[in-house]
Amino acid sequence: MSFDLHRPATVTEAIDLAQRFAPTARYVAGGTDTVIQINRKKIDPVHLIDVACLPGMSEITETADAFTLGALTRYRAVETHPAFRGNLRALVEAASVVGGHQVRNIATIGGNIVNASPAADFVPALLALDASVDMAGPNGRRSSPLRDFIVGPGKTGLLPAEIVTSIRFAKLPARSATAFLKEGRRRAMEISVVCVAACLTLEASTSRCSSVRLAIGAASPKAFRPEQAESSLLGKSASKESFAEAGRLAAEASSPISDVRASAGYRRGLVAVMVERALETCLQRIREQDQ
Repeated sequence: MSFDLHRPATVTEAIDLAQRFAPTARYVAGGTDTVIQINRKKIDPVHLIDVACLPGMSEITETADAFTLGALTRYRAVETHPAFRGNLRALVEAASVVGGHQVRNIATIGGNIVNASPAADFVPALLALDASVDMAGPNGRRSSPLRDFIVGPGKTGLLPAEIVTSIRFAKLPARSATAFLKEGRRRAMEISVVCVAACLTLEASTSRCSSVRLAIGAASPKAFRPEQAESSLLGKSASKESFAEAGRLAAEASSPISDVRASAGYRRGLVAVMVERALETCLQRIREQDQ
C-alpha cells in the first residue's frame, strides 16, 4: 500500500487536487471507512486528499428556521449538541450508536454519507428530516435532496472531483417529535440488522397526523422512505392501529437480503415492528411536550 498524501488549505485547493490527479485521487477525512477499504484492497488510491482540517466545515450552525451540519462534523459533536435534545432526538440516538467512542470522535457525517452504506445508522435519521446535501466542485456549488443523492450501495450522485460541504434540514414545527431505533446482534459496535427513523407532527389541537416521515436502513439497497406507509397516516388519528398499518406497509416496501446477520424474512418482520415502535415513541414524546 503506497500513496501520496495531500493536505489542501481550502475547498478550492482540494477540488483542484482532485481534478489534477483524477481518477486516482480520493478525499479522506476521518478515514474510518476509507482506511478499511484500502486495507481490504477494495480501493487503491494513488493520491489521498486529506480534507479533515478544511475551515468552516466542522460546525453545527443554527438559523431561525434550519440547521446546517458541516460535512466534517464528528458524530460526537451531534451526540452532545444541546439543540438536538428536544424534538430532534433521533439525531442523538442515531449518532450515539455509530461505532464506539473512538470512532465517533473522528468519523465525519459527510464521509459516512458518501460511503453510502445501506446500513449506515445516521442516514435514516437525516432522511426522516428531509435533509439536503450541499456540494462543491469544478462547476461551482449545488444541492441535492439526500434521498436522491444516495443512488445505491457505495454509490452517490457526486460528480468527479466534487466534495460534500454540508447537510441541511429545516426545524420542525410545534407538536413534532423524532425517534431512531436500531436492531443488531449485540448492543454496541454492531452493523444494523435494521434501523428505523421516524418524524411525526400532529395537528395543533387534535391527535391527527399532519406530517409523517419514515426512513428505513439495512432493508433495501439504500436507506429509503416508505411513501405509502407515510401517506397512510396523514389525517388519521395517531393510534396503535394506524401505526401498525404503517409498519405493515413499510415492511411491504422493503427489499431486504439474507446474510450472516439475518434472513430477509426476519428483517421484513423487524421493519413492521420497529416502524410501529418508532411512531409510538414519537407520539409519547409529543404528549410529554403537551404537558
